[in-house]
Amino acid sequence: MSATILRQRQIHLDFHTGPAIPDVGADFDAQQFAQMMKRAHVNSVTVFAKCHHGHLYYVTQHPARHPHLKAGLDLTRQQVDALHAEGIRAPIYISVLFDEYAANTYPEWVAKGPDGATIGRKPLQAGWQIMDMTSPYQEYLAEQVQEILDKFRPVDGIFFDICFDVPSVSKWAIAAMLEQGYDPTQDSDRARFAHEVTLAYMKRFGDRVKDSAPDATVYFNSRPLSGLPHDAPLMTHVEIEALPTGGWGYMYFPKNVRYARNFGKPYMGMTGRFHKSWADFGGLKPFAALKYEVCQMLAHGAQCSVGDQLHPRGRLDPVVYDLIGRVYAYAEACEPWTAGATPVSQIAVLRSSTDAGVYREEPGGTHDGVTRLLSHLKHQFDFLDSDMKFEQYELVILPDAVQVDAKLARRLQTYLARGGNIMVTGTSGLDDALQPLLPEMGARVEGHSPYQTTYIRFGPAVAAGVPATDHVMYERGIRMKPARGAHCLAEVIEPYFDRNYQHFCSHAQTPPNPAPTGYAAAIRKGNVITIPYPIFKAYGTHANLAYRWLVGNCIRLLIEPELTVSAPSTLEATLMRQGRRTVVHLLQFVADRRTDVLDLVEDIIPLYNVPLSLKLSRAPRRVYLAPSGEALDLVFADGRANVTVPVVEGHQMVVFE
Repeated sequence: MSATILRQRQIHLDFHTGPAIPDVGADFDAQQFAQMMKRAHVNSVTVFAKCHHGHLYYVTQHPARHPHLKAGLDLTRQQVDALHAEGIRAPIYISVLFDEYAANTYPEWVAKGPDGATIGRKPLQAGWQIMDMTSPYQEYLAEQVQEILDKFRPVDGIFFDICFDVPSVSKWAIAAMLEQGYDPTQDSDRARFAHEVTLAYMKRFGDRVKDSAPDATVYFNSRPLSGLPHDAPLMTHVEIEALPTGGWGYMYFPKNVRYARNFGKPYMGMTGRFHKSWADFGGLKPFAALKYEVCQMLAHGAQCSVGDQLHPRGRLDPVVYDLIGRVYAYAEACEPWTAGATPVSQIAVLRSSTDAGVYREEPGGTHDGVTRLLSHLKHQFDFLDSDMKFEQYELVILPDAVQVDAKLARRLQTYLARGGNIMVTGTSGLDDALQPLLPEMGARVEGHSPYQTTYIRFGPAVAAGVPATDHVMYERGIRMKPARGAHCLAEVIEPYFDRNYQHFCSHAQTPPNPAPTGYAAAIRKGNVITIPYPIFKAYGTHANLAYRWLVGNCIRLLIEPELTVSAPSTLEATLMRQGRRTVVHLLQFVADRRTDVLDLVEDIIPLYNVPLSLKLSRAPRRVYLAPSGEALDLVFADGRANVTVPVVEGHQMVVFE
């Protein structure tokens, strides 16, 4: 684990201020600024030295200093000093690929696409041009970075923003590609070269920060989290930028934190105080929404960051910090039970490569579906890459389209031989000819189903709580039958025909032909269950309860859940360990679809008398609610601690000691 220690209650303070804005910093009062942060229970603020417009906000001879920054005002220095005087940490923000001043002053430094057009905003659009890091711009930026490090030595940290890969065909990029043996005409070569350029400047600037301030934090933002295997060694921690109402949605953070927390680095969630996304001036998030987002971070062991943007005149909005202060006061009260807590997970979910290189995955995919489905069932799980260690988990899930090579197959077979359990869905575990790479799957495969839509008939072993009818499966599956030693848990029922222009029936899919097909919708052989559908993608896309029933009942055949909570699917439950304590977080915040693109939490609706059962090796000494300290009656039987939580009002911690 990294030695870096992050503060729990942070503010990420933007200041992207265009050159047409007058009176920049005219109302700034350093003492008032820091005291408002202190009253809001903030203990770290990422302040700005350079913004997306390319402007600088400290005393400098560089011509990029904001033209209307109040004369003589060292805005960055005054913020840092005032925050330090209140015991508040103050890492510094630097924009990397967005720099409007440099782009307009040196247009040849702007990245170019293969069509010769510049990358980024078009001439008549408002927005950002994107700089080419193979051009002299990198040296221009390096001089700014060094000046900031020298002026503010030792910095608490540097937050480098906008650091995605930029395939460019500028004269500098082409020359460097040719020198290194890349073919600039090939998309794949341009992408690989761009990735190498990014990793190289990340290392360069990260090393420069550490040479200047060995204890400083270093983070490079706007990177795809799927790239953490390469990126994590170059950073001191991981930040998960996820403004739910700003385009990320409420599934983005819980999906990605379960992956990001497995790299031995401290990790942080970042939301915003805005109604929508960044710089939504006048857009104030409801208290319930901000509390949900912060409590979700706490429930996953993450530190918390709330984004704001300072008004150009330099005065914080008291209403905003009253809102943040109410939420952060609660987070501070929770800290004795969240500090140093680590997640307890039974299930490892191996990530597919379908979203590799994408900063924000499209909703409704496999990873989205896994997170929703397992969260609705209250299971505790992590996302892992296939080369990461999964042997300590009780169950490994290969969802929908995980490629299995010979090395992974051997590891999975060793894991099974030691008593592990595996669930395989979709085409995971199959070779290019759709044949099983793991004989332990117990499946005889006959190729893709000819039908887009089929039906699932649940067998007795997986029928608990399932209405006795044939349930539609909207995604195409694989035709499988049990091999020797395996048996069918659920059967595929096929339609009379697929709906097409030649023959169709009514408004949607053709009804099921009730005749048995012999094909399986779920197969079990020993400790392996195979479901020949992309069932997690199907759940993420269609939210059909039948898919959750099938997966949930299959999991119960393989493992006993560490935690069970009898509550609606809207309640989220996470399990954390803090020394000899086990802490269960319960979150009951219901996001309502208010527009076609925006979910919002406006109200906290209490949930009463929630039964909870936790698997423990021995009876706990006491069980109580935190932070209130209210004791709960405990019944310990058959290795499980059973309690009833009287009320969950948004967020509730249940502590077993």
